[in-house]
Amino acid sequence: MTFRTFLRNLIQIINLTFMPNARFEALSSFAARPKVKVEMPSPKISDFFADSVFNDKAMKEVLSKDAYNKLQRCIEEEEKVDRDLADAIASAMKTWAINKGATHYTHWFQPLNGTTAEKHDSFFIAIDGKGIEEFSANSLIQQETDGSSFPSGGLRATFEARGYTAWDLSSPAFIMTVGEGKTLCIPTIYFSYTGETLDYKSPLIRSLQSLNKAATDVCQYFDRNIKKVNATLGWEQEYFLIDSAMYYARPDLVMTGRTLLGKRSAKDQQLDDHYFGAIPERVYAYMRDMEIEAYKLGIPIHTRHNEVAPSQFECAPMFEEANLAVDHNQLLLDVMDRVSSKHKFKVLLHEKPFSGVNGSGKHCNWSLSTDTGINLLSPGSTPRTNLRFLTFFINVIAAVNNHEELLRASIASHSNDMRLSAHEAPPVIMSVFTGSFLKDVLELLEKEVYEGNLNKSGEIGLRLDLHNKVPVVVFDNTDRNRTSPFAFTGNKFEFRAVGSSANCSLPVTIINSIVAEQLVKFKTEVDLHIKEGDYKDVAILKVLRKTLIASKRILFEGDNYSESWVKEAKKRGLSNHPTTPSALKTFKSKKTMQLFEEQKIMSREECAARFEIMTHDYSTHIQIESRVLGEMVSNQIIPACIEYENKLIQSIAGLKELSKVDDDILAPRIALLHHISKGISDLMILSKEMRELRILGNQMKSETEKAEHYCYKILPMMQKIRAISDELESNVEDKLWPLPKYREIMLTK
Repeated sequence: MTFRTFLRNLIQIINLTFMPNARFEALSSFAARPKVKVEMPSPKISDFFADSVFNDKAMKEVLSKDAYNKLQRCIEEEEKVDRDLADAIASAMKTWAINKGATHYTHWFQPLNGTTAEKHDSFFIAIDGKGIEEFSANSLIQQETDGSSFPSGGLRATFEARGYTAWDLSSPAFIMTVGEGKTLCIPTIYFSYTGETLDYKSPLIRSLQSLNKAATDVCQYFDRNIKKVNATLGWEQEYFLIDSAMYYARPDLVMTGRTLLGKRSAKDQQLDDHYFGAIPERVYAYMRDMEIEAYKLGIPIHTRHNEVAPSQFECAPMFEEANLAVDHNQLLLDVMDRVSSKHKFKVLLHEKPFSGVNGSGKHCNWSLSTDTGINLLSPGSTPRTNLRFLTFFINVIAAVNNHEELLRASIASHSNDMRLSAHEAPPVIMSVFTGSFLKDVLELLEKEVYEGNLNKSGEIGLRLDLHNKVPVVVFDNTDRNRTSPFAFTGNKFEFRAVGSSANCSLPVTIINSIVAEQLVKFKTEVDLHIKEGDYKDVAILKVLRKTLIASKRILFEGDNYSESWVKEAKKRGLSNHPTTPSALKTFKSKKTMQLFEEQKIMSREECAARFEIMTHDYSTHIQIESRVLGEMVSNQIIPACIEYENKLIQSIAGLKELSKVDDDILAPRIALLHHISKGISDLMILSKEMRELRILGNQMKSETEKAEHYCYKILPMMQKIRAISDELESNVEDKLWPLPKYREIMLTK
């Protein structure tokens, strides 16, 4: 008896005796799902919005008037909290949290592993056999945690375990409810014993400070009442929602977040019938439940709808200050996952969980807002306000032009590489879309169609053809370009290339940093012109024109998917990094390190550490995927194919025993048998080669070398294996196929 014959017989015995097909068990479970009843805490969302947040309203209720005013000054003017104030806040926060049902507290932070982290401590302590609830200023302001198991990119050795969390006053504490338990969560930054940042939040806060200083200085040209400028962020969170039984029947989804195998369904998104369609009742219940929990946490969810691909959806909040918006996005991802379990769903945040259909992004809508209530990227109705608008508009364009490679690097990951340049996702070549109306305005400015006629008051008379155009600019003055990675959309820039699973801190930190750098450069040049005798508005226009001309290469209004744009972008000198290993090298460039060092956002060592962490993360994800793929092929796909091969052999043998069987009857069956047999053999050979390549990659010392090996050697091997498996899925008897198919996962409501 051959090994293959033995294996066939063993599989038949197992299938008949012990193991029902997990795929059909999943379908059976799905059909029996009960409806989950969702009740609003109140008819009006405003009645319970931010009920679980230690916000301004809560602080006024539990803090003395003096302590409240002191805290507000510390938040607004970025002053340090003294010991007496910290004691008062800690006591009030404890009282508020316990009254809300919290028994524990935690410093909630965002380490460089892409998730959030928390270590819970109880308010309860025992003293002399008696118990009390205690929460001190020390517990509020700073805590020590084990830093040895978090990514550090070489900043810390494994045996150097000290890490510290420190309270971020600008983001309010909140109470997280998990089941029946409640925990007070205090947003914090995270840093090492030697002071290096080990999280996403610290550089973000520093970049906001740098941007505030640079933008406020420029605002003084137009309005001396402006004392502060904030970056605002409105993210759009796309995600897939599938039944949990389908999810757990797919080892690839469980362990990697995406399907490593799976033939595209005959029907998916071709008819565009899912986008903005009626939300299925079960999904609608989940969305309402998720939104209720989000509202309690102060997350201002505003929009929900079906996205393009089947089982794909989106939610989006109102704009918030960038640091708080990032915290709310990270918090929402946790809420989405927990609430989905209650509804027997699973949220998929991977950028490309299903091949052949739209992936998921997290569009980051970024703008600038002053403490006087002005959106600096909102066109106005007068020459003066539009000169201000053009100043910030053109300087953002220049910043993107100067650091287009760094922007590409900021959204680089193994999962996002699969989404970019596919369907609605923008390509990896960075460009800026302004729209036809503003394109015309910029062309007028470039042609220098302004005059320097001065009146007696010393103000420049801005008749200007330019200003005859600009005052009529309105929010929706142009169409949208869905292929553009960085598009102006009325009163904000939309960075469309950010991936759905990403922490948007990094891309927002980089946008803040590059714009701050450009604004400093702009003001230096304007001040020099003024010193040389130009009136302020003349100086501003001169520098804007020069800046625009130097940045023209980044402007593109056409189809970013076209081959002609790839060629044109190359002529313009724009970078094209199709893979993460190529893109991430920008983090180690002299230009990037100088950008962060000069603004005190990250040191050279911290910047290099990000490169090491992201490069290692890239290799590790592919390593895990290749292992999972190998196991699935060996344990599920090949056994199913061998069983079908055996049935074909028996069928052909049975036909041959009949007299006078025509060759044209046997030939198709024999051809199918050969096709299946070859597919099995090819899978065995390629799986072995992939395993050998993985072993070779693991022996490499350099993270860069390892990442390139996984990118250019192992990923193509995985794609070959997938192609063979997907072809076998088309031919193997349906009831034998062990994995839930695309049509079942995505189209079953």
